Amino acid sequence: IETGDYIFRVCFTDPFQGRLLAEFAQRSLNARKVAIFSDVAAPYSVGLAQYFREPFVAAGGQIVSEQKYTGGDKDFRAQLTVIKNAQPDAILVPGYYTDVGLIVAQARQLGITVPLFGGDGWEAPELLQIAGPEALEGTYYSTHFSPDNTDPLAQKFVAAYRAKYNGETPDAMAALGYDSILVLADAIKRAGTTDGQAVRDALAATTDFPGATGVTTLDEKRDASKAAVIITVKDGKFQYLETVTP
Repeated sequence: IETGDYIFRVCFTDPFQGRLLAEFAQRSLNARKVAIFSDVAAPYSVGLAQYFREPFVAAGGQIVSEQKYTGGDKDFRAQLTVIKNAQPDAILVPGYYTDVGLIVAQARQLGITVPLFGGDGWEAPELLQIAGPEALEGTYYSTHFSPDNTDPLAQKFVAAYRAKYNGETPDAMAALGYDSILVLADAIKRAGTTDGQAVRDALAATTDFPGATGVTTLDEKRDASKAAVIITVKDGKFQYLETVTP
């Protein structure tokens, strides 16, 4: 949201995430026909569906079904049956993990075997518990960080996080929080003061700053242009699949 001149973002934006999901569906999933199942009550879900739909269709893809649910619903079988009958190659679910887990489980119960995929709203260890590891096989989501990243800065952060939090593995939100503080500290150092205007100007000039989630460069809208990662579930575990750059 373009709220004010003093607000910055160290993560990628949903327009970028929608585009990368459209490219991923066509390139990696070989999907030409996609169904969209979105949360009508969540701006995140509605927006991500739109940001996916436009580039996917522009590249020759077809949306064969669009179904809606409301966050907090428990039974998705009616909409999933309509989607199944449309025979998509894959199903985009741009929702949050609490709903996604149930959706994936019920889709598999209905005999839907095609890939389901979504965005960073899927990110949570609880997703495995809600859906079940078997149901999540062959699902994918985009997010900001993978603890499997072999970059030395990422591995240094993962090791420090595990040491501090009893072996717990950091998720994308932890890594973004870490990088946001590093970016701020770097701006204060370059500004040579904690004066608000000076720090704001230094933040706006952030270029090629290396962190746990990759290299951060802030653009004229104060957004970060940076890579995303695709996570899949294999053998009951979240696994890094690939990195997608803007």
